[in-house]
Amino acid sequence: MSKLTEFKKYIKDKHVAVVGIGVSNTPLIDFLLTCGAKVTARDIKTHDKMTELADSLEKKGVSLTLGNDYLENFTEDIIFKAPGIRGDLPQFKNAVSEGKILTSEMEVFFELCPCKIFGITGSDGKTTTTTLTYKMLELEMKKQGSDARVWVGGNIGKPLLPEIDSFRENDLAVVELSSFQLHMMKKSPFSAAITNVSPNHLNWHTDMDEYTVSKENIFLGEGNKRVVLNYGCDITREMATMTDSEVIYFSGKCTPDSTHAAVYEKDSCIVYRDTDGNISEILRTADIKIPGRHNVENYMTAIALTMGYVSRETVYEIATTFGGVEHRCEFVREYNGVKYYNSSIDSSPTRTEAALRAFKEKLIVICGGYDKNIPYEPLALPLIECTKKVILVGATAPKIKATLLGAPEYNGTPEIIEADTFENAVNAARNAAVNGDIVVLSPASASFDMFKNFEERGNYFKKLVNDF
Repeated sequence: MSKLTEFKKYIKDKHVAVVGIGVSNTPLIDFLLTCGAKVTARDIKTHDKMTELADSLEKKGVSLTLGNDYLENFTEDIIFKAPGIRGDLPQFKNAVSEGKILTSEMEVFFELCPCKIFGITGSDGKTTTTTLTYKMLELEMKKQGSDARVWVGGNIGKPLLPEIDSFRENDLAVVELSSFQLHMMKKSPFSAAITNVSPNHLNWHTDMDEYTVSKENIFLGEGNKRVVLNYGCDITREMATMTDSEVIYFSGKCTPDSTHAAVYEKDSCIVYRDTDGNISEILRTADIKIPGRHNVENYMTAIALTMGYVSRETVYEIATTFGGVEHRCEFVREYNGVKYYNSSIDSSPTRTEAALRAFKEKLIVICGGYDKNIPYEPLALPLIECTKKVILVGATAPKIKATLLGAPEYNGTPEIIEADTFENAVNAARNAAVNGDIVVLSPASASFDMFKNFEERGNYFKKLVNDF
């Protein structure tokens, strides 16, 4: 009997709570219903805030527990929590002490998935690396004439558990994993990568140590055979001592030491060095279509992650054709001789630095947004070196301004322009730009003070620019 069959038999007629009715949990509810579970959906939003969705769930036979008391009095046998809700809340602890099972869509997917999983996490570069890994594996399977399907999901795209019926043993799954999803994970991908670790989401995690431990969970659990680590990041480099799995370092900054296999740059080429010291050329960096040193590292990560599964020819074909992921240094349009780029994904200083350094010209950048309680001191020097004007907006605008003004290298450049709304920030950038300039939306902050997510922010930026 397969694990999936056992799961369906186990969960049939069980009372199940789905906590947080969001992007990943709505398809999860449908999946649980098809398995015969009796589902209660719980959410802090009241019925009047989600009328259409609430009505549709009730028509399917889902019970609703809504409002401020949505975490009280768990009577269900199994609790599926959304990634953004901490699993160590007192209400969950009490439920577990009473014998309830606390889990998540991603944890159950890892338990039931019959095929190899390639997992990616990190503070920056997750989505591009996940997309590259997926595209490389998909093209390789096609070239080999294999009937294996390559799936992609997790923190990118759609949840995968509702599709589990269609997974086969010879398929491959590529999964992007956030620190929220990894926080309580006990299983790990077959091949796992951590792009880097820098301060992020410290409004959710208790501190930097907890955030780092969440990232480590991608390879510390059952099932991991390979871990790809950033040699140029002090935190991830040291993680190699924590595992008996195969370690492959990557680095866009220096040559990794010879203790492990490595992917790095040598003579303007990405090369692979095996544990015997043999070096083979994989790809010329000039062949990579998407700009920026950070994207060279994203390719290194994907190459290391798929080593032995993807050919050099496949890597080259993807590198020379793939134009990048939406909201990541995405070209929007040229207007009056000014080029506009949308990099709304940049929700931390390290992301913004990577975006700014992807351009050779001095930029006009729009920064600011929701405050995740992360330090902004690392942003000062990139702004000074890479920009000539900074448009500040949102909750973090005062922090970014104070950081810039307090930097010893600051001598009045870049010019600081403050705006009270997002629309005014975009208009201020347009008014400040002259023929030949480049304007980049790279907030270095999350979007939640003004938008639902970074996609909504980026799409609104593109609309405003296209409406000039």
